[in-house]
Amino acid sequence: MNVPADLAPTLVGVLVLAAVTTVVLAAFRIPSMWAPVVAILRGAVQLAVISVILTGVIANPVWIAVALVVMFTIATSVATGRIGWSTRGFAVMSSSMAVGVLVAATVVFATGALELTSRYALAIGAIVIGNAMSIATLTGRMFTTAIVDHWDEVEGWLALGATPRASTLLLARRAVRDALVPAIDQTKTTGLVVLPGAFVGAIFGGISPIEAGRFQIVVLAAIMAAGAITSVLVATWMGPVRTKPAQPA
Repeated sequence: MNVPADLAPTLVGVLVLAAVTTVVLAAFRIPSMWAPVVAILRGAVQLAVISVILTGVIANPVWIAVALVVMFTIATSVATGRIGWSTRGFAVMSSSMAVGVLVAATVVFATGALELTSRYALAIGAIVIGNAMSIATLTGRMFTTAIVDHWDEVEGWLALGATPRASTLLLARRAVRDALVPAIDQTKTTGLVVLPGAFVGAIFGGISPIEAGRFQIVVLAAIMAAGAITSVLVATWMGPVRTKPAQPA
């Protein structure tokens, strides 16, 4: 196989897409317009590295567990950075995501929805962790932004004697609802608008469409459960606010 020749069209396509992304953001004068390109470059490097690593550890449960722990640690760090790095923020994100992911994974394997194997553990673990990270980030940012935008209302509730948690409860509920919208829309349009990567990849890997569909619906249900738990916990831990927070960057 001529590796450079095989990779050339892929590299050209990715570079063109990255250029289109940057030009569009630059034309609209979006701050941090280079962030998507940097993300693409990091993703390419990281996928190359993880592909090599997983080739040697895919059948080893211990190394799969190590890989999932590393993924989770990075995910919680990214989510924390999006709301403003702090020790408390990291504790909020890590605990919320951990509960969501563990509950979802426990249900999946305890009920026999999927067989507890290294491959399934890695596949569903990585997908659920990634989605929990996104939902935790959205919840934290939306909740903080809502408090900043409605600080007069929050102060009013506090002045009337409401507890810090009660004064932001409605804003927390809205943040949870809005943070789950992308996951809900993806789930309800699966098969009509969206063909998830796990589903398509399973079929390309030789699994029957029925078996791939079974795997995908389990994954989607796990994402929803983990996301709901994570989002509610993030909003709950962040709920008691006594001073106006800083607007997320």
